[in-house]
Amino acid sequence: MEANSNEQKKWGKMADSSDSISIDMETISLGAKEYLVKTRCGMVSVALFGDQDKPALVTYPDLALNHISCFQGLFFSPEVNSFLLHNFCIYHISPPGHELGAAPIGSDDLMPSVDDLADQVLEVLNFFGLGSVMCMGVAAGAYVLTLFAMKYRQRVLGLILVSPLCRAPSWTEWLVNKVMSNLLYFYGMCGVVKELLLKRYFSQEVRGSVEEPESDIVQACRRLLDERQSISVQQFLEAMNGRRDLSEGLRKLHCRSLIFVGENSPFHSEALHMASKLDRRYSALVEVQACGSIVTEEQPHAMLIPLEYFLTGFGLYRPSPRSFFHRKAWA
Repeated sequence: MEANSNEQKKWGKMADSSDSISIDMETISLGAKEYLVKTRCGMVSVALFGDQDKPALVTYPDLALNHISCFQGLFFSPEVNSFLLHNFCIYHISPPGHELGAAPIGSDDLMPSVDDLADQVLEVLNFFGLGSVMCMGVAAGAYVLTLFAMKYRQRVLGLILVSPLCRAPSWTEWLVNKVMSNLLYFYGMCGVVKELLLKRYFSQEVRGSVEEPESDIVQACRRLLDERQSISVQQFLEAMNGRRDLSEGLRKLHCRSLIFVGENSPFHSEALHMASKLDRRYSALVEVQACGSIVTEEQPHAMLIPLEYFLTGFGLYRPSPRSFFHRKAWA
């Protein structure tokens, strides 16, 4: 408790800085260097893994998640981790207030829109001196990075999107989001909100049933949700509930795109719609069987070979000793 309290005091103190954009903290956490970057719409946490001389891969998680709860399965998978870190420096961006040890958002902090969140990505890139980057986003995070790619096309080499959103919310999604938003405001991260979020993230197979217990990844995610600041989750949720339809602009998005979607994801039809709107010369769709929205956690191994094929088209990919192509060469 004392460590968490001290951490929150440090983060609160940093928020008072008057610099337009600066490093406010650098710590070592789970093997990453963590930075707080001050942007026009508040502080943004970036966890950095790898050699900064390598090309950049920027990630953005889904609602109420961060790089630990959304990308740990993918980056802890030995084969995937080996070839991604072999080829990239990873910049994990957390939505405002979603990082580990985040202090509560102040009452005078602006509620960001989806455009604000996309602009924050640009400010992070500018701070680190990055040019064009590879982007990987999950669900709501995929929407933010797609919007970023549409606004700042020269800064995006390619998009890796997992169960992406691209349209305005349906009435059903809008209503569910409003219920969650009200519950978060009045009761915080209560049991009902957690159940709705877990249903959003995972397939029934791993969520368990009366006969079958929850899987380890669902139990871990449930514990991590307890650490989220409810006001931060509510603000991200409200931003996504106000999102606009990006469909008309997708055809003009000529960066290469790779879409993964679990067949049991509530956003399955959304991903199919997005794939139909993208230029097929530059995009590909991978449907993952018996999987929910967060393929990065539920079935990260299903992403390995499509990612390796996808990255070879950029001239960035160097096979690591564990890679598919390296294995093929020695077969």
